[in-house]
Amino acid sequence: MNFIMDRRIEQLIRKGAKIVAPNNTWISPEVNLDNISGKDTIIYPGSRIRGKDTVIAPGVELGLEGPVTIENCILDSGVELKGGYFRNSVFLSGSTMGMPAHVREACIVEEQVKAAHAVGLKQTILMPYVTLGSLINLCDCLVAGGTGPDDHTEIGSSFIHFNFSPDGQKATPSLIGDVPRGVMLKEPRIFLGGQGGIVGPTRIAFGTVSSAGSILRNDVLKQNQLVSTANREFSKDLTTYSPKRMKRVLFNNVLYIANLIALRQWYSNARRPFFQAKPMGDKIITNALMILDIAKSERLKRLIKFLATRDASERKNIQGDNLLQDVDQVIGLLDKETHSARANRLMHEFLKAFNPEEKARKGIDYIDAIKNLDKETSVRGTAWLYQVVQDNLEALGPYMPSLKKALIQEASGKEDNLIA
Repeated sequence: MNFIMDRRIEQLIRKGAKIVAPNNTWISPEVNLDNISGKDTIIYPGSRIRGKDTVIAPGVELGLEGPVTIENCILDSGVELKGGYFRNSVFLSGSTMGMPAHVREACIVEEQVKAAHAVGLKQTILMPYVTLGSLINLCDCLVAGGTGPDDHTEIGSSFIHFNFSPDGQKATPSLIGDVPRGVMLKEPRIFLGGQGGIVGPTRIAFGTVSSAGSILRNDVLKQNQLVSTANREFSKDLTTYSPKRMKRVLFNNVLYIANLIALRQWYSNARRPFFQAKPMGDKIITNALMILDIAKSERLKRLIKFLATRDASERKNIQGDNLLQDVDQVIGLLDKETHSARANRLMHEFLKAFNPEEKARKGIDYIDAIKNLDKETSVRGTAWLYQVVQDNLEALGPYMPSLKKALIQEASGKEDNLIA
């Protein structure tokens, strides 16, 4: 029987794609072939490409280990998706996901991230060099740390981020590292041992090492700590959130959102020229910014739902805060975003020293440009991003009095130690 090749498959082959089994590859009619480079692209049997917003840059490899479906995903150069299902997410240069991954909406997988088999992600941001083992569920997290392929943040096999509370809440985003220091690729790696987990929302400092089997239920805020949790059995009455617990949930949610705002500023101002210098770069940066907006909207939605299910007495018990009355103002400020004159000054000072346009014009790779920054310039960049975080935390002070001191100390303590 003669096989009649689909004209869309044929068009990709003419553009330079190697499609191993044309009769076993499907490209949905709504896919814009102008957004698929084809150059040095390898597509193995069982691959399905869907979505009008899908973008595939040169050198992408799909389906080496098994069938793969991508839907409205943005794949930068050299990305390898070896098998599984990928939807509404961005994968940057050199990132690799093993078979059978399950990556849902609003993920950004940055440069040189490696994931072994059976990894599940949703609303997750993995910064450069993060490595994930196998059989991992890591939704609603931001992960940073490490300086290179041989000094990377590692999350061991069978690790879980517990992002759903017994009362049905998902106001549980966890910061593993942070944005202002994480983007500079100069911080100590984080090691989270296998068969362990984190109960969100939790913050984990750079340099943390957790032993295998540990479940982290509390923040680890001091750097370079070895953490282990003891096995113990107990039974007690199930109670609602204590004021202390509720304040921690609120603080960690607000801080996570402020870090997303800082990361968007970084993409918009420091990363954009490097994207624009690459094939499909304008489409990649546009979609990455959209993903960050979606991620922030998700966190705001979950925070609103969390507050809506708390009764008025719970809210008032937090040292006088009346969140029932002020929740709309708090959410509105976070949605609007706050940027002070000081943040703008620090940004321009950093960008002048960094000069991303010139580096991109010379063909310097983004990762190389960041890793080769001198200490003073890196410090200035981190100070700028901490100021963005601080601006958005301090703006909430009038509406969240009991959190104001902790919010200011969290950001200003770090930033003031960095730069005058």
